[in-house]
Amino acid sequence: MVATVRDGAVVGRGECVPYARYGESIDSVVEQINGIASAIAGGLDRDGLLAALPAGAARNAVDCALWDLEAKRSGTPAWKLAGLAAAPGTVTTVYTLSVDTPEAMGNAAAENAARPLLKLKMTGDGLDLDRVTRIHANAPKARLVVDANEAWDVATYRDLAPKLAGLGVEMIEQPLPAKDDGGLIGLERPVPLCADESCHDTATLDALAGKYDTVNIKLDKTGGLTEALRLRAEAERRGFGIMVGCMIGTSLGMAPGMLVAQGVGLVDLDAPLLLAKDREPGMRYDGSVVYPAAAELWG
Repeated sequence: MVATVRDGAVVGRGECVPYARYGESIDSVVEQINGIASAIAGGLDRDGLLAALPAGAARNAVDCALWDLEAKRSGTPAWKLAGLAAAPGTVTTVYTLSVDTPEAMGNAAAENAARPLLKLKMTGDGLDLDRVTRIHANAPKARLVVDANEAWDVATYRDLAPKLAGLGVEMIEQPLPAKDDGGLIGLERPVPLCADESCHDTATLDALAGKYDTVNIKLDKTGGLTEALRLRAEAERRGFGIMVGCMIGTSLGMAPGMLVAQGVGLVDLDAPLLLAKDREPGMRYDGSVVYPAAAELWG
């Protein structure tokens, strides 16, 4: 979904992806955006938007549209408005291998063995170790990140984590359901753990201490670039590592995330690579190397 904010002939755009896991739908997001249209027309700014809408997809689309509008209206690139020290450079993204049979995922790994970083979706169906074993065998030089997608329980984590460490896995993302992640407290962590569904915005950081090493910042969770930048700064202050991720969207949705992704430990902005067709003009992808968006697209 794309939100547009106009000021005369100048148009700002922001993209979001409603996510059912968080109780969102296209209709609910449209209702939220339409509900603040008059406030936006009356001059509601990005700081005011933080109070006007909850963290989530709707706020993300509007917030990023406001950033784009200000950049285009002022002639100042969004990275300067955001206070970055330098223009954003390229980043290397993970490439996601979607859930499939162990054999199919192993074959997909062989096809992408030249990529430096692979992210592996897991299911908790008892075949996850076989999946990772085949992937590691077929892409032995690739760094591996496992995304358990809330699919494991404590017993599964205890069993798999040391074995995955032996297969070169560098991080496990959201091993337990967010509502049950208190079970991670006190467990050994042979592989660093990353909070995804458990981390939305700055207010959720308090509950992550002692459970996770890294947080996955997605603009559709934070409710836009404004809160994403604040979340990164506060998470780093508290000693968390930073991963910048995304939902399945186009380059317009990835472009603001590139500002947050500068200099972080792990980047997952591969969504346009997984689409049948990206929007035009889109961002440039050279293998797994992602180039910042041109101002024509966003910011």
